[in-house]
Amino acid sequence: MEKYRIDLPIDEIPTYWYNILADLPEPLPPPYDPDNGKRLELLKQVIPSEPLRLEFSTERFVKIPEEVLERYLQVGRPTPLIRAKRFEEYLNAPVRIYLKMEGYTYTGSHKINSALAWVYYALKDGAKFVTTETGAGQWGSAVALAAALFKVKAHIFMVRASYYAKPLRRYLMQMYGAEVHPSPSELTEFGRKLLRENPNHPGSLGIAITESAEYALKNGGKYVVGSVINADIMFKTIAGLEAKKQLELIGEDPDVMIGVVGGGSNWGGAFYPFIGEELRSGKVRRRYIAVGALEVPKVTRGVYKYDDPDTGRVLPQLKMYTIGADFVPPPIYAGGLRYHAVAPTLSYLMYKGYVEGRDYDQETVFKMAQIFAQVEGYVPAPETAHVLPVVKEIADEARRTGEKRVILISFSGHGLLDLGNYADVLGFEKA
Repeated sequence: MEKYRIDLPIDEIPTYWYNILADLPEPLPPPYDPDNGKRLELLKQVIPSEPLRLEFSTERFVKIPEEVLERYLQVGRPTPLIRAKRFEEYLNAPVRIYLKMEGYTYTGSHKINSALAWVYYALKDGAKFVTTETGAGQWGSAVALAAALFKVKAHIFMVRASYYAKPLRRYLMQMYGAEVHPSPSELTEFGRKLLRENPNHPGSLGIAITESAEYALKNGGKYVVGSVINADIMFKTIAGLEAKKQLELIGEDPDVMIGVVGGGSNWGGAFYPFIGEELRSGKVRRRYIAVGALEVPKVTRGVYKYDDPDTGRVLPQLKMYTIGADFVPPPIYAGGLRYHAVAPTLSYLMYKGYVEGRDYDQETVFKMAQIFAQVEGYVPAPETAHVLPVVKEIADEARRTGEKRVILISFSGHGLLDLGNYADVLGFEKA
């Protein structure tokens, strides 16, 4: 019988994270501070010291602290690798599709992989509490749980449009004991300024980042970063390292790897261990595809340049694909994809031609998500569902050429708390 689920034994969970900076062909463009060092000094004050050190390290493998490893096991790691056999049959093409199922973690996404590390390191620095931003609520939920497991308070600044569109995510964060604030908020100087200008401001991840950093700085907390920077991506490579072992167990070698990009941590966490190995060999042979939302087209229409990671311009600038820190995205339901830029490491790989970009609109994505749910039984998060049109594109190509393809997908989260959003777009009758 074919294997439809590949589980990694608990005693084979990876004990090291992977750092792609060790294998890039050249050094990554460094952060730039247009304010003569003020932003870098702020960063040192609000970011936990060990992740900040790791941000610039070229150490290839970094040992996972025992306290973090224990909590990985507690929240559902290792996650399974699932063969999407029924979706393959629906596509009617010579493809084999494997899903790295990060929705099987307790918070329903890949985000807990780095949240545990961030909170652990914040406490090592003596933080009174942690702050962070969240769009769809996946990262906020992960930080809320990580804070609960390490017994520290979390303040979550949730993009205002998502705060009201995704109340169930907010309730989950509150269930874990976090305080959740709609951003822009009245708690920070920057938030109050924006609300004076527009009392109905929908917010953005860039704004929530600024508020999180400001609140931490002024009140003795530490700001934990949910994506974009390399240290966060490195903490999430536990998923990709597991996937490598699982594929080796069944003798599979993917030709195509597909993941969605909000800031880039899901994509990098799943695929950096693979592409890093190829970079070391001197030849990248696989196709790597990064998928975003057409409503926030940074993956296909972004410009590779230095830009601010936050709208308030308090953090150092990074060289990345961006559509501008002032971009206010439409309130699409895939809130995790509403960020204006792509992680510097992933941007570099895109710029060098190792990674392709795709963007798809919400209606197309949601229709594909419904089809997937009907054939596989799993409801993907709106963000995760953006991979599905690309999979169809690859399958259609394989059918035309007759060439077999093995596809690995980072299935970064489930959509069970997003059913109201699906109902709105797909036209389900609501009470």
